[in-house]
Amino acid sequence: MNKPKRITLADDDPGILDAVGMMLEMEGYEVSATLNGNTVLNLENDLPDIYVLDIWMSGSDGRELCKKLKIEERTKDIPVILISASNDLKRSAEFAGADDFLAKPFEIDMLLAKIEKALH
Repeated sequence: MNKPKRITLADDDPGILDAVGMMLEMEGYEVSATLNGNTVLNLENDLPDIYVLDIWMSGSDGRELCKKLKIEERTKDIPVILISASNDLKRSAEFAGADDFLAKPFEIDMLLAKIEKALH
């Protein structure tokens, strides 16, 4: 039996964290959710298979987190999907090194498709 893929989900909106986290778990993923993006960088041992980060979070910016993750030797190959309520941020998400971008509000199927694509 394959181990479930692990997703680190960071968004400062608890409603989004709960809803998206629950749906991803229903799809068989193991989800680690955080309201504070900075905790993403503190996960020493338990690295996920993919990061899904909100761009605008209180205390941190998903693009800055993405840049840091892509520089770090142990996280540079882990895909990052940035999400934002502003579709205008697609280019800055790409510039930050994100593997993909998704504008809110989004259909969970869109997110699942992007996660599947990034993991393969």
